[in-house]
Amino acid sequence: MAKDIYHNSVKEALVKDEWIITHDPYIIRLGGRDSVEADLGAEKMVQAEKGNRQIVVEVKSFLNRSIIHDFHGAYGQFVFYQKALEKFEHHRDLYLAMPVDVFNELNEKPYFQEFMQTELNILIFDPIEKLILEWIN
Repeated sequence: MAKDIYHNSVKEALVKDEWIITHDPYIIRLGGRDSVEADLGAEKMVQAEKGNRQIVVEVKSFLNRSIIHDFHGAYGQFVFYQKALEKFEHHRDLYLAMPVDVFNELNEKPYFQEFMQTELNILIFDPIEKLILEWIN
């Protein structure tokens, strides 16, 4: 499966934020021989919780002409992966990684706010500086 153009930028941003990349790609097993691939698996030691926090990150570039079409596809993929993780690997939180300019453009659209109120976790990153700017849960 081809990697999104921002795959390595997000990976580097996670490492800068002291995450350990544990999987590239992260295979979500669905039972039998069925599986799907999310982009990255990572973990981080969280002192306050005295344990590891484990995440799966799906990176999206949003390069098509229609940002809404891209978001529609990314959202559907996110929901599918989230349901699979809840059933088979409930210890990991799923995040949709999107570039800051895409998030800002989507955030100007009123209906996007409704999606933000669902169980959509977003990792906003700067693809040029390769930095995580915000985690939205």
